[in-house]
Amino acid sequence: MDYGREIAPSCDSEEGSAEADAPALPAARARAEDGQNSTVQSISAYFGRLARKDKPSPASTAGRRVIPRVSGLGERYDEWKIHAGTWLGELDLAPDLAENIGSRRWFRGLGTMIALGAVALAFWPDFAPLEARSAMPEGEEIRDEFRSQMIMPLAYGADSGRKMGPTSQVIPLASAPERPQIDVLATLAPGDSFATMLRRAGVSSSDVSRVSALIDDAMPLSDIEPGTQIDITLGRRMQPGTPRPLDALKFRARFDLELEIGRRGFNADTGETGMLALQRNVIRVDDTPLRVRGKVGSSLYRSMRSAGVPASAVQDYIKALDNQINLNREVRASDEFDIIVAYRRAATGERQAGNLLYAGIDRGGQPRTQLMRWGDEGRFYEASGVGEQRGGLIAPVPGRISSRYGMRRHPILGYRRMHAGLDFRARRGTPIAAVTDGTVSGAGRMGGCGIAVRLDHGSGLSTRYCHMSRMAVQRGQKVRRGQIIGYVGSTGLSTGPHLHYEMYRGGRHINPASVNFVTRAQLSGTELIDFRRQLIKLKEVDVGAALEDLEQLQTESEEPIREIEKIDMARRIGGGTNGP
Repeated sequence: MDYGREIAPSCDSEEGSAEADAPALPAARARAEDGQNSTVQSISAYFGRLARKDKPSPASTAGRRVIPRVSGLGERYDEWKIHAGTWLGELDLAPDLAENIGSRRWFRGLGTMIALGAVALAFWPDFAPLEARSAMPEGEEIRDEFRSQMIMPLAYGADSGRKMGPTSQVIPLASAPERPQIDVLATLAPGDSFATMLRRAGVSSSDVSRVSALIDDAMPLSDIEPGTQIDITLGRRMQPGTPRPLDALKFRARFDLELEIGRRGFNADTGETGMLALQRNVIRVDDTPLRVRGKVGSSLYRSMRSAGVPASAVQDYIKALDNQINLNREVRASDEFDIIVAYRRAATGERQAGNLLYAGIDRGGQPRTQLMRWGDEGRFYEASGVGEQRGGLIAPVPGRISSRYGMRRHPILGYRRMHAGLDFRARRGTPIAAVTDGTVSGAGRMGGCGIAVRLDHGSGLSTRYCHMSRMAVQRGQKVRRGQIIGYVGSTGLSTGPHLHYEMYRGGRHINPASVNFVTRAQLSGTELIDFRRQLIKLKEVDVGAALEDLEQLQTESEEPIREIEKIDMARRIGGGTNGP
C-alpha cells in the first residue's frame, strides 16, 4: 500500500491550502452578513410586535385624560364646600331669638322663621275629596238591568232573574200600602219611665196618658220592675201622617198579676174603635217553700247545686252556717244538708225562688245545726232562739295598717301629738265597711277629719271613719255589719288617700286594736214561741213538693192557638158587637 502518496497531499503547506480556500471566503462573509441582517430583522420585528401590543387603546387614553380632570374637580368641590360652609356660618340665618331681642340680628332671625313658616304653609296638603267615576252606570235601563240581578229581601221588592225587571206596563203606586197592625215588644229599661217607654214604642201621647192612668189605678207605676216586657199592638192609621192608635197592650205587672188593655166597642164592619179599658188577670200562685236534702259529700257547694238548689240560695246557706260553725272542720262528708228556700209557682208555669228560710246540718238522722230566718231584719237564729254569732269586728278596708294608735309626730302640723286611731292604706275610692251593726250618729265634715261618718254600736261603744271622698249613708240610718258606709279619700288634714279609723267607749277614744267582741241576739217570751212554731211548720214541708206543677183548674183555660179564636176572645173581653 502506498501510504506516502495518500498522506502527502494532506500534509501540504498552508499556502497551498489557502490558495485552495481563497475562492470560498467571500461567500462565507456574505452568508455571515445575511445571518446578521436576518437576526436584526427578527429582533426588530419582535420589538415592533411588543410595541404594538403595549400601545394604549383610545379608551385607556381617554381615561388617562379624564382622571386628572376629575381629581381636579373633586379638589375644587372640596374647596367650594369649605368656602360655602364658611360663608353660611358667617351668614347666621337662624340666630337664637332668645338673645339680643330687638337687634338687627334678631329681626333677621325672625324674618327667617316667618319665611320658613310661609313655605311650610304653601306646601300644606289639600284634603279635598278625590273625584272618581260612579260604580253604578248611568241610565234607567242599565239600572233596571242591574236591579234585576240583585239578591234582596222580598220586602224590598227583590227580583229573581232578568225577565222580572219592570217594564213599561208596570204602573208605579202613588204610596206604599201600610200594614194593618204592628206588633211591638218593648222593655222597661232601668231608670226609664213607663210613659217614655210607650212613646219610644210609637204610642201616641193621648193613648200614653190614658194607659198610664188605667195602670196607675191598678198598681203604682213605680212598682213595675225594670226589665218588664210589654206586648204592644198598634192599629191602622186613620189619616196619613198621624200616629197609629193603640189596639192592645199586655204585660206581667207582678208575679201574680197580669194587666191587659184593649179597646171596648170594636165594630168589625165599620172599623170603629172604642175607648181603652183595663182588664186584670189575677194569676193563681202557690207559695209552698222548696225543701232540698242530700249528702254533703266531698264538696258541699257541688252537692247542693247537683241537687237543684239555686246558686244564690247555696251562697246564703254557706254564709249563714259559716257565721255559726266551722264548715271545714265540723262538717263531715257523711252529713246531710237541709235547706228550705222561699218558692213561688204560678198557674201559668212560671217559678220564682226567693230568700233562704232555713239552713241545717243533720248527722245520723238528728239535726246538729238549725238556723232559721226571723224578724224584719232577716237575721238567722238557732232553734233555741239564740241569734247568729258575729265573730268580732271586721276590717273596715282591705289594707295594711300604716300608723298605729299612740303618740307620733304629725306629718302636716309638724309636732308630736296623740294619734287616736289606726290608719289603713287604701286607694282612693276603696269601699269602707261598718265593723259591726250600728246607727249613723254623725255624717259630714268634721274638722281635720274631713268627710267622716260616726257609728253608734250601743253599750257606749262608737266608731268614726275619717278622710272619706264621699259618704254612702246619712244621719239616723241603721247599718249592718259589712255594709258600705263610704269611700276612701284624702279630705281634711291628710297627706294622701287612706282611712283613719277611731273607736270610742263612753265618749273617750280607745285603741281600736284592743277591742274584739261578739254580738248575739236572744229571743224570749211570745216571740220565742212564735219562732219555734214557724220552725216546726217549715220542717213539715215535704222534700221536693214545690217542684211539681200546679193542677190546672177549669176556669184556667189555655190560650187559643188559632187566630180566629183569639179574635173571638178579644171581642168577648171587649164586650163589642159583630156588627148589625
